[in-house]
Amino acid sequence: MFIEQHMIQSFSPANLNRDDTNNPKDCEFGGVRRARISSQCIKRAIRTCPVFAEVTGVEVGTRTRWLTRPLRESLLDARKPEKEVDAILPVFLKQYGGKLDKEGQHTAVLLYVSEEELSELGETMLDNWADLLEEEGREATAKKLAKALVKKSRGVTSAPDIALFGRMLAEQPELNLEAACQVGHAISTHRVTMEMDFFTAVDDLSTEEETGAGMMGFTGFDSACFYRYARIDWGQLLRSLRGDLEFARRTVEAFLRASVAAVPSGKQNSFAAHNPPSFLLGVVRSDGMGWSLANAFETPVRPEREGGVVAPSVAALDDYWGRMCQVYGDSTHLATAALALDDDLPLKSLQGVAVQTLDDWVGALTGPLASKEAEG
Repeated sequence: MFIEQHMIQSFSPANLNRDDTNNPKDCEFGGVRRARISSQCIKRAIRTCPVFAEVTGVEVGTRTRWLTRPLRESLLDARKPEKEVDAILPVFLKQYGGKLDKEGQHTAVLLYVSEEELSELGETMLDNWADLLEEEGREATAKKLAKALVKKSRGVTSAPDIALFGRMLAEQPELNLEAACQVGHAISTHRVTMEMDFFTAVDDLSTEEETGAGMMGFTGFDSACFYRYARIDWGQLLRSLRGDLEFARRTVEAFLRASVAAVPSGKQNSFAAHNPPSFLLGVVRSDGMGWSLANAFETPVRPEREGGVVAPSVAALDDYWGRMCQVYGDSTHLATAALALDDDLPLKSLQGVAVQTLDDWVGALTGPLASKEAEG
């Protein structure tokens, strides 16, 4: 069973996701330039959105190279001598997460661990402190302990965001976890041209004789209506969360609600582009066929004569959905729900599944997951 999410979201002028030149990311699609927000950017906005942790009731995972910091703090809080901590911790963490830098302060790559895994790392060292103090056999002991922890975490996690977005570690492949969620890059439904903002800053302490700006520069921005797509593999999510049906259902609900609430943070102090989605479509299906609706916009939409691009974008998506259902069928769709922010947005194919509130939309998509039959 799979849960698919489609969104139309229009942002006012912004630079939500920058490339290496500090300009908004873009791409070519359908022969024209489109604004783009990377899937990595979207996933981080979702997992760090307060709504996500509120709904799941579980702290999200920690993604860092600096696991030495919380572990060192917990060991010192347990009244272990600083000299012993500094001798044991780098050896142990190297066996668990791979290479460290020359000073032994952080891992060479980012590690993604749950709060439970982080606690177990500290507790394992404390429980085996006497053995780890033996300098001659320290590395062998650390290797044995780390191997047991890795084995315990193989294929499962207690962090809902890790279960959704997966974990990949080349130096410790046993810690890899298959992502239950696929997130597409958001692309504009229409042609977009990047714009430049020339800005100046005034020096408050300059005298009347000192003319000119204290600072000046350029920043890139654009304004676009985006199509967003994501897909959750319910079976994979259940496996990653140790078969906990209720926890997995809360995780799906948290993802749906956070997807709506989360906005990337790039340059928001300068642009404040906090614009909720204009249209939501969700589908629960019992087959493995994925339906990204991005090709609804392969021919870029054009703004209405006295309007914008949101309405024609929704109309294009609605029309494409109808054609997909006509050609491929909808017998495997267990639930479908559409939510429009504006009452006058055009719906034809999806009119029969329209709901009025976000709660109704989320409920329609999580309802089929509450059944024990969903475990299959």
